[in-house]
Amino acid sequence: MHGLVQGVYFRHFTLQEARRLRVAGWVANQPDGSVRVVAEGDEAALRRLLDFLHHGPTGARVETVQSVWSAASGNFAEFRVRYL
Repeated sequence: MHGLVQGVYFRHFTLQEARRLRVAGWVANQPDGSVRVVAEGDEAALRRLLDFLHHGPTGARVETVQSVWSAASGNFAEFRVRYL
């Protein structure tokens, strides 16, 4: 996600939503000021998470969301905040 997405609790809100949806993966701030999310789970849950990411928490201003769909790796047991 690009826009005003760092410093507005975006990672924390994404973590809560992903866990509520029972999606596994991670969310991390990127050096360029964006936020990256890698998620695996039920397609319907992933689409709901993607909808959430277009809006984010109060205070965020999401300008663009780029999504790439691929086969699940099965490498994630839970959703967490990742620190790069």
